Amino acid sequence: MLNNSTLHFHIMNNLVETGRAPKISQIAQAFERSPDDVISALKALQEIHGVVLHPHSSEIWVMHPFSTAPTNFYIQSGDKSWWGNCAWCALGAAFLLNKDLSITTTLGAEGQQVVIEVKNGKLEPSNLYVHFPIPMQAAWDNVIYTCSTMLLFESQTQIDDWCYRHEIEKGDVQPIEHIWEFAKVWYGNHLNPAWKKWTISEAKAIFKRFNLHHEIWSLPDENKRF
Repeated sequence: MLNNSTLHFHIMNNLVETGRAPKISQIAQAFERSPDDVISALKALQEIHGVVLHPHSSEIWVMHPFSTAPTNFYIQSGDKSWWGNCAWCALGAAFLLNKDLSITTTLGAEGQQVVIEVKNGKLEPSNLYVHFPIPMQAAWDNVIYTCSTMLLFESQTQIDDWCYRHEIEKGDVQPIEHIWEFAKVWYGNHLNPAWKKWTISEAKAIFKRFNLHHEIWSLPDENKRF
């Protein structure tokens, strides 16, 4: 059966196992459906923010927490590798992959490289910060841009300087270990065959659970998927 949950699981499982998303033709073969049926299903999944498609081909671009295109968050374990969309996504991907791995990125997407090792579920170094400059209620207006700004830094001072130089308003700043725990819950059901996209009310409850009270985490009271 081809629906949001089965399609999401099929794609996510492929991403975890291979680091790549299946092509439309491969999905069609797996579900014994026509390519047009698959494109319609992918667009329906995109409508609830379950996937981001290439605008001119309908092939898969992003399925959070993974990207099929190069990003500033390169994840590697043994001879396998993946791209995460942002700091939050990279941590979520690390949890889903459930193995020792490294996340290579640069602070503020600039020149200073840092490698985060995840071993036995622990982060090293663990003294970094994640900056969230884009309000969550605007996150899906341009989710690729939103993800590109969720970056790692060494200090509040470094974030202040970065925001000043790039004329990007400072948002919320959280310790990486706190976002590691948050990402485990946020992405914890993404390999569930019965996956469903979080509703706005569910998202708000998770934000509250992790004491994410800064105004950028505010969401409207709407009966929609986040």
